[in-house]
Amino acid sequence: MRWTRRDMLASGAAASFLAGGGGAQAQTPKRGGTLRSIVNPEPPGLVLGLNQLLPTMLVAGKIYQGLLRYDFDLKPLPSLAKSWTISPDGKVYTFTLQSDVKWHDGQPFTSADVVYSTSKYLPETHARWRAMFDRCASIKALDASTVEFTLKEAFGAFISAFLASGCPMMPADIYDGKGDVKTNPANNTPIGTGPFMLKEWRKGSFIHLVRNPNYWKPGQPYLDEIFYTVVPDGAQRVAAIESGKVDMAQNNDIENFEVPRLKALKHLDFTTKGNEAVSPISWLDINHRLPKFQDKRFRKAMMHAVDRKFIVDSLFFGLGRVAHGPIASTTKYRDEAALTKYDYNPARAIALLDEMGLKPDARGVRQKVSILALPYGEVWTRQAEFIKQQFGKVGIEATIETTDTPGFLQRNSNWEFELCFNFLSQFMDPAVGVARTYVSSNIRKGVISTNVEGYSNPAVDDLFAKAAVAPNPTDAQKYYSDVQRILSDDVPVLYLTELEFPTFIGKNFKNVVVDASGSLAEFDQAYKES
Repeated sequence: MRWTRRDMLASGAAASFLAGGGGAQAQTPKRGGTLRSIVNPEPPGLVLGLNQLLPTMLVAGKIYQGLLRYDFDLKPLPSLAKSWTISPDGKVYTFTLQSDVKWHDGQPFTSADVVYSTSKYLPETHARWRAMFDRCASIKALDASTVEFTLKEAFGAFISAFLASGCPMMPADIYDGKGDVKTNPANNTPIGTGPFMLKEWRKGSFIHLVRNPNYWKPGQPYLDEIFYTVVPDGAQRVAAIESGKVDMAQNNDIENFEVPRLKALKHLDFTTKGNEAVSPISWLDINHRLPKFQDKRFRKAMMHAVDRKFIVDSLFFGLGRVAHGPIASTTKYRDEAALTKYDYNPARAIALLDEMGLKPDARGVRQKVSILALPYGEVWTRQAEFIKQQFGKVGIEATIETTDTPGFLQRNSNWEFELCFNFLSQFMDPAVGVARTYVSSNIRKGVISTNVEGYSNPAVDDLFAKAAVAPNPTDAQKYYSDVQRILSDDVPVLYLTELEFPTFIGKNFKNVVVDASGSLAEFDQAYKES
């Protein structure tokens, strides 16, 4: 399938998926009912254009929408755009919008909102969209229902950029010409086009969404309301889903060691579907500015020192896979043959350290490192302790440093670490979610989800740049294979696991996880049987 094709028209909706069961639903969806879910931690805000942290995306994904959705195979589907074309040279993307879409305040959604969102609002507030905007030569409204994006050069990943979390549509009437969008009073009452609207947010307690009575899809949504309850304590979250006090838990809500027991409960369905759009890889960031990490033999030794299969099997209880390189196995352009893979081999680790001249002292210590732990729950604490133990067996003495979430984000983005746990999402295409970690142009102090490692390799920069503008997938694959070959050998980060997040949902709820966004999606197809 060529990227330069015309008339790339989407048709139909994603195949319906019942969490835990799969397959299409023969039963007619019922209207009515309440879905009670967990949100953890409490989001800092609900305006998706301003904040893209996971808790915000979870709740605000029902309020705001993008031009497209994506199925489990990451193929684009209609959302606010009902169809689209791509010019033969791959530079012009033309979107035709749905008819009769209204914002929650009753104003019509038009091409003017798309142009405003993508050319003014999001370039200021959204790091991922800013990178897309920089590739645009122009963004024009051809008429009230047609928008044209003209790129400076062909960029095949552009069609993957229109997910609600990556490019949410924002109302021009509310924000355009009204001063700083970050301090606009309307941010207290988010206004989107989505199937649900904010009714009440009782801080520290719950967020209450209700059906949008003027939603543009006839008869939808089916649910009357959604309650997102703030439950900070892990044991209380488990008790809530186990007892039926809440109907749904997702993402980091449930510690992995609790998953096997909850999977056995008859009133719950379980799935890991819906992670495809993000496909996160966890690793240890390495601060390459420090001399101790600049010899790649040391980085390779650390890889051989860690039993990553044990992490997957025993710490994550089988959720996920061992990570071997920068591109996840669920993301296109993965090339297994290009990867250097590091088995658990302490003897090889010791041999590399010996080769470097790092001899053990009287206590058996060859080198000291500090590890900044990720404050996201017990599984990450256990993982830090396990890696400390594994390093110690080969003579690498590790000190674990802890902080809260704001402190972690500050230290990581300001390069105040030696090794640091992290995980980043792939966002369906390496040009969008992978390159940002490794290209030297993205070394930006104080900005999260960038090249915080300070890794710099001109060959890698060149390959990512060429892959992004390759005229077809075959050429792009050649560049991405080369970049995987270099990075897996160079070890810019210590690759750990490809994460899978568990989702639990009451069996009486259907059509909840229906596309690659999973629990972050809009839920306009979800319904309650009884």
